[in-house]
Amino acid sequence: MVEIINNIAKIGSHYLMYVNKKLGHGAFGEIYLGLNQKTVQEVAVKIEIKSSKHPQLHHETRILKDLQGGIGIPKIYYYHEIEKYSCLVLELLGKNLETIFNNLGRKFSLKTTLLLGKQMYNRIEFMHKKGIIHRDIKPNNFLMGKNDKSKILYIIDMGLSKRYIDQNKNHIPYKEGKPLTGTVRYASIFTHQGIEQSRRDDLEQISYVLIYFLKGSLPWMGMKGKNKKEKYDKIMEKKIGTSLDKLCENLPNEFIDILNYSRKLKFEDEPDYIYVNELINKIMKRYDYEMDYKYDWIVFGNNNEGNNLNNIFKEDNIDDLKENENKNSSENNVQNGNLNNSQVVNSNVNDLLKPDLFLNKTTNENFHNNIFKKYK
Repeated sequence: MVEIINNIAKIGSHYLMYVNKKLGHGAFGEIYLGLNQKTVQEVAVKIEIKSSKHPQLHHETRILKDLQGGIGIPKIYYYHEIEKYSCLVLELLGKNLETIFNNLGRKFSLKTTLLLGKQMYNRIEFMHKKGIIHRDIKPNNFLMGKNDKSKILYIIDMGLSKRYIDQNKNHIPYKEGKPLTGTVRYASIFTHQGIEQSRRDDLEQISYVLIYFLKGSLPWMGMKGKNKKEKYDKIMEKKIGTSLDKLCENLPNEFIDILNYSRKLKFEDEPDYIYVNELINKIMKRYDYEMDYKYDWIVFGNNNEGNNLNNIFKEDNIDDLKENENKNSSENNVQNGNLNNSQVVNSNVNDLLKPDLFLNKTTNENFHNNIFKKYK
């Protein structure tokens, strides 16, 4: 067990967690700012109550372990369980796309949407090649990196991820009557209909996210019902009843093609990621866009982005980023912030951590205070 001194808890042999510096919270736990004492590197510490209704952190850690080394996959540094709670120490990332989207007036340009979209499809392709589907694609689950990785898009929150390939290398069986898993706003039509999710559903969810970025909303947003079932049914009816022409009105026709392709995939089909990328490249070529990572918040600037995203744009990093993205895509063809938005864990970490493992009281207080100032 851990003792908290001056709002600092020690995790393992050399990680600190700042209890009063919460970075996010959600379905399966809370995320706090942390520090690696050996390297003086800031980290993220994800905490989960082991007695929660649906503990997921151990599962998420195993999924992330299998994905390590992929571009845009957060690094895991340490996992530990102590009596009432589990904790995972992760690479500290920047802000999630929903936050950036709101800071920029709830609209992304076509170029920024395409730059992000290409990376989203690359991340999902990488996961699929590892036998894993994400099942909760949404803006909150994509974060920008920090420092020299600030132009790279990361995918996070694998608590709902699932292996679609079993130990015998067989695809999981088709099932019906499944409860909706994920975020209803971006859920695929098959998911609404209670069909077991597979690779096709991840692709359909990305389409909804990209359309959301370009239009600022989706036709089924804001729908209400007497209860959750009625609300979800109304959203499903609206998704099914909205034609692709209407949904993608005033957008390049390729968005219709990608969404239509995703919906027509069969349960066990492997998506043609090359085809999807070619459609995005087609739009970029038409508008003379380059994969230069010059997002809206870099071109136009935004003081609200703070320390996590306000990095100086470096031209000499672009070629390396392009090479890494292309390498990731070609290999696949032969990865903080808000968590899920249901069953929020509100328990205070102070209620979980009890005295036993003492911190070094000679810790430089001024150093930690400087870190606190960055995240006020």
